[in-house]
Amino acid sequence: MILQGKVAIITGARQGIGESVTLAMAKAGADLMLVSRSISESDSVVRSAQEAGRRVLVMQVDVSKRDQVQAMVDRTLEVFGRVDILFNNAGISKPAMLWKMTEEQWDYVINVNLKGTFNCIQAVSKPMMDQKWGSIINVTSSAGLLGTVGQVNYTAAKGGVHALTKSAAKELARYGITVNCIAPMAETEMTKTIATDPKFRDKYLERIPMGRFAQPDEIGPAVVFLASDGARYITGQTLCIDGGMVML
Repeated sequence: MILQGKVAIITGARQGIGESVTLAMAKAGADLMLVSRSISESDSVVRSAQEAGRRVLVMQVDVSKRDQVQAMVDRTLEVFGRVDILFNNAGISKPAMLWKMTEEQWDYVINVNLKGTFNCIQAVSKPMMDQKWGSIINVTSSAGLLGTVGQVNYTAAKGGVHALTKSAAKELARYGITVNCIAPMAETEMTKTIATDPKFRDKYLERIPMGRFAQPDEIGPAVVFLASDGARYITGQTLCIDGGMVML
């Protein structure tokens, strides 16, 4: 098990890609702090991680709130004594054309997707710096790399995550910490409209050389690799897991 002895914090862990990565990391041997705004001990993702033989903590956290994020890290250190991996997955979308977008829609998406990612990186960086080891994996999207219609808030936030990854990688490399990013295109609750509405689905599938969307369980193995010792010399990179839609 390539993550045996490692401790991972996974935000947005309750469903979709977060659930997929949780199960992949559990099978790879990592102990877990699972975080979401609505997660509970009774959720299937928690039970599945426990059934894989892993120690599992659960916290309800709004990543846009710095005090809640710090409490998440403090609790992880209190119980496990270390934090080795951060999968920065929490995110939301509130689509609207830019001339119709409200200030609330803009602020909410930026605060969760971009500020939340920063809050989590900042909170884990000090213990990772002290132990001279760590792996941080952020989540952007094709929207953040290419732009998209009707989501200027989401595009700006995810584009910011892409850039934040590069700067954080440069700052933290001297401490043995890698910072990378994935850009997935998978069928999840957030992409439900794109994946199921024919007028959107067909347009997207035309742009994907492999001709289909990923399933969430196809994302986990790539994240496990980036979190492993096998990726210790990879940092500041964005891995597109999208069937060839974006080729950087």
